[in-house]
Parts: sequence; structure tokens; C-alpha cells
Amino acid sequence: MSSLEHALALILAAHSQTIAVSFHDLQTGERVELHARESLHAASTMKLAVLLAAYRLNLRLDQAVRVENRFASIADGSVFAVDPKDDDDPWPYTQLGKEVPLGVLLEHMIVRSSNLATNLVIRKLQAAQVERVCRDLGANDIRVLRGVEDLKAHEKGLDNTATAHDLALLLEAMPPAAIEILSRQEFNEGIPAGLPKGTRAAHKTGDIPRHYHDAGVIFPPGPARRPYVLAVMTRGFESKAEAATVVAEISRTVWRSVVDSAR
Repeated sequence: MSSLEHALALILAAHSQTIAVSFHDLQTGERVELHARESLHAASTMKLAVLLAAYRLNLRLDQAVRVENRFASIADGSVFAVDPKDDDDPWPYTQLGKEVPLGVLLEHMIVRSSNLATNLVIRKLQAAQVERVCRDLGANDIRVLRGVEDLKAHEKGLDNTATAHDLALLLEAMPPAAIEILSRQEFNEGIPAGLPKGTRAAHKTGDIPRHYHDAGVIFPPGPARRPYVLAVMTRGFESKAEAATVVAEISRTVWRSVVDSAR
């Protein structure tokens, strides 16, 4: 057991909740995984798969997409709408009835975690194609069945799920343009909170009740220093704030072990 694995294991042992960690240092090749193959509700981390698929399938980012808030449930084909009150991004709702470039929707899907933008992009891509992209990369356990807020599908257990291992694989495959979008993420209470101020982190959070995740590519200083990938998924914490604090602690521990100790 490496010193990093030991330190992370102590953090996990201090909590009764489920915590899954996948770490890969692209500089040294070191990989540490704890419960990383456990499948959990993906929440908004499934948007990583959607973002990657948009680039892997070479979609034209300037193509116009009509903004509508009507979607078909995968459970029975009935129509449902995304609730603006449950969405962190109000902007797409101001565009209803208009056409917006696909690239703009991708930006809002990540930077503000827009649920409406996500569903519009998935309708263009199709969930099966997103999942196929994941399989081609070896991310064999992630399930991308649908967009978000399809309550009838949720009631039937048709949920998007992911593992920390698979999220790390997706991040390793992100092209530079996607990394730029992820670097503009506005919700930074998880992994970035454990890093020195100003450290670049290209990441995506996701949360639903009792689930909080964050997965990203972290860029330590130095032109010759390659980044590292860290994915943390949690289940069982009573509040998002409590879970995010633990994710930040894990992030801080990784930084100290990988970056500070090398100086």
C-alpha cells in the first residue's frame, strides 16, 4: 500500500458513508483506487459522458438546436418537462422557442450544470450513442440511459449510474476543447476547495439527495508537469456541504502527497 493509498484509506475509514475514489497521475503513472468500481447514481457527472460524446462523434458545435422543454420519458413515452426550480441555470429557459448553437448548450450543461441544456443535447446525440462512446474507451460500467428529471423512468429504476473508475477514464480521454469548458465550472466546493488558490481544475460535480460527486483533471504548476485525474463519488451524507467537505479533504490529501511531497 502506497503512502497515498494509506492516507486515503484512513479518510474513508473515518466515515460510514460510501466513498469511492479513483486517482491517476498522468506524470508518473501512479494509480490508486478505493471502491472505484462501485456503481452509484451518476447525478450530473453523467454530463461528462455527454460532453465527451459530442466531441468524439464530431458534432458541429455551431448547429442550431431549438430550445424546448418537452421530452419523452424512456419509461412509457409520455411527455415531461424539466422543472426550472430544480435547475441551477435559468438562462436556457429564457431561450424557449429560439434556436441556440449546440456548443452554447454544451457550455451551459457543464459550467452551470443546466438540466434543460443536457436534455436538449442528449436528444440530439441519443443516449445509446453516448454509452457506446463510453464502451469504446473501456468505461464498461457507466450507464447513460436518459436525460435528467425523467421521474417515471426513475420510479422504474432506469437511472444513469457511474463508477469513479469510469469517470476517471472519461476525463483522461477529454480533448483540449472539452477541458477548457470543464475549467470554467462554477461550482467549486469539492475538489477545487482542497487545492491551492489559483490551481486549474477542469471538473464536473453532481449531486442529488444523499449523493455528491466531483471528478476532474488537476493541473499542478510547471510546464513539464502533466496533470492528474481524481474522481470521488459519495453516497449517504445527509447534506451536500458535509459530502463536499470530505471530497475537498481527499483532494487536499492527494495534492499534498503528489505535488507538495515532490518539491
